[in-house]
Amino acid sequence: MPHSQDILINWTPQETRVAIIESGSVQELHVERTLERGLVGNIYAGKVVRVLPGMQSAFIDIGLERAAFLHVADLHREDGSARPHARSTEAQVPIEKRVHEGQTLMVQVIKDPIGTKGARLSTQVSVAGRLLVFLPQDDHLGISQKIGSPELREQLRERMLRLIGEADAREGRPRSGGFILRTNAEDATDDELAVDIAYLRKTWGTVREHGLKAPPGTLLYQELNLAQRVLRDLVNEQVQSIRIDSLIQFDALKAFGAEFTPTGVDKLQHYKGERPIFDLYNIDTEVERALARRVDLKSGGYLIVDQTEALTTVDVNTGGYVGARNFDDTIFKTNLEAAQAIARQLRLRNLGGIIIIDFIDMLREDHRDNVLSELRKQMARDRTKGSVSGFSPLGLVEMTRKRTRESLAHMLCEPCPTCEGRGQVKTARTVCYNILREILREARQFNPKEFRIVASAAVVEMLLDEESAHLAGLSDFIGKPVSLQTEPSMSPEQYDIVLL
Repeated sequence: MPHSQDILINWTPQETRVAIIESGSVQELHVERTLERGLVGNIYAGKVVRVLPGMQSAFIDIGLERAAFLHVADLHREDGSARPHARSTEAQVPIEKRVHEGQTLMVQVIKDPIGTKGARLSTQVSVAGRLLVFLPQDDHLGISQKIGSPELREQLRERMLRLIGEADAREGRPRSGGFILRTNAEDATDDELAVDIAYLRKTWGTVREHGLKAPPGTLLYQELNLAQRVLRDLVNEQVQSIRIDSLIQFDALKAFGAEFTPTGVDKLQHYKGERPIFDLYNIDTEVERALARRVDLKSGGYLIVDQTEALTTVDVNTGGYVGARNFDDTIFKTNLEAAQAIARQLRLRNLGGIIIIDFIDMLREDHRDNVLSELRKQMARDRTKGSVSGFSPLGLVEMTRKRTRESLAHMLCEPCPTCEGRGQVKTARTVCYNILREILREARQFNPKEFRIVASAAVVEMLLDEESAHLAGLSDFIGKPVSLQTEPSMSPEQYDIVLL
């Protein structure tokens, strides 16, 4: 039985935060900052700045800090056939024969810039509505794979063809553009589908007209903001309520919903409580925990989550858990609880890409199968696509989760300026010995009257105390005095040697 959900929206002029609550705890957190809005779905007039035949790719200037990336597989096919997965099996016309430097293209962002990588683009433009996705360059009709029986799919196809024909007849023009039915179109009425068809075609007409006159680098169409996307994408039968703490945004959402998402409007509520809306479920505390490396389990075990550029690793430990009858049961219970917690943490932190899980070694095959089954069951509740492999020969579970936007940590944090992301710094003693070696090296090349060490308080203190004998010995050996100066602004690893 599906779990009921509540959606909380905390709005401020600078930031919108959305929390999805399930069984009394936070399962997902979405953050959108006014100055850092995601780009997926945006349509731009782009200019080709470089074509790379070796990579079958091109770099496109769409007015962002970094040039965006267009692969030949994401170029619109002139025959109007679908774009998907042509990269591996179909022979492609080389990109250098299809685009050239200086050319202006209408392009759409299909993947946000992540880390040092620019945005990923496609010339296969689509405009998403509540029930449908409009494909202005194609004429085929697609249906979401999640819509069940073949009979239902065929009924939907026939209804859509009839509705499109009626719209074309009203507008007095030949058939133009294709559609994909989204999952939530399964129970839609003809009126709802017709409204979406009209809205999407009108939106596209505005975009196309703007695109004919706009210079390269112009934003032609922007995806809906986070609060609007909640109504369009997240509302389903499981959602009991959508509470928002801003009256202005509540009215704006109500107007938007009345026009495009009438089924979600009834669930919309203006939160008037005195406590901040996120305090209802201690969401800010959960966010802090989601940024931590260690995740404590109720049993006393814990997870260690490490996120790197290439992959994410999750290490499971028993910690202080000794509740089961024997050691095998202790391990099994810890791993079972960890499987539930890992699925939640992946959603909450929005971790994607390759994920390696190091469960505690289990000797019994049925224990391993039950833990894998629990992990897959929990991942099935995730709206983001993922796949879980079995245990590897080394006892690790490999899985993937689609990466569509920055993780929570990348969005809310930046690398530590002291350790530069390593997660550790050199000890004061290590820095002391680096300084002593550096002075010896300098003394062989230069002949100053005095050497002065400028360093952090911890390093200077160690040179005056535990390392004072070594410092005095070095001073005698080079025949020069060595003085010390504390610099509060220096990090533990920073130092400077001044020749006086």
